[in-house]
Amino acid sequence: MFNFEEDYVLENEVVRLVPLATPQKEQLFLEANEPAIWVYFLENGLGPERFDTYFAHALQQRQQQLEYPFAIFDRRQQRFAGMTRIYAVDNKLEILKIGHTWLGIEFQGTGLNRHCKYLLFDWVFGSLNFKRIGFGASAENQRSLRAMKAVGCQEEGRLRSFMPNMAGTARTDIVLLSLLQEEWLNGQRSRLKASLKL
Repeated sequence: MFNFEEDYVLENEVVRLVPLATPQKEQLFLEANEPAIWVYFLENGLGPERFDTYFAHALQQRQQQLEYPFAIFDRRQQRFAGMTRIYAVDNKLEILKIGHTWLGIEFQGTGLNRHCKYLLFDWVFGSLNFKRIGFGASAENQRSLRAMKAVGCQEEGRLRSFMPNMAGTARTDIVLLSLLQEEWLNGQRSRLKASLKL
């Protein structure tokens, strides 16, 4: 069972996921202050004022037991690198979603995201014994969609005309993906583990 009041820590030799907390804010702002990070986000944390609001909202979401934000710490560089969240938790149905994930530009393409996903998936399907993880991304965000498929997620549908497109001239879809416990245990776990960069 997932418990919003518990301080979960997930780690391996490359990454440490820890509950978001105020002392991390300054380091995370330094990584978040890049326009390219926020292109496909409904929330925008670019700049000091917007990041203050974004960060406070993430903490508030945990207090209200709506979302559980993690700070991502790169153990190789000894720096906070970004954030990710668990949300839409249903302990009865044993399902949840993972999203709102971003990494500083310097950490993208380093394998850090795969390490994060491996730890999260193994914990959700192994320790929590949940049956399904859901994901979503703008149809325009091909990089994110490729990354999710690369860690084993399967595309399963769309929410049509969900949000304004990147140019602000029309609307675009949200692509829905998922990973199931049986898929994780029957091959995806070993495939993702074999692809991790150390």
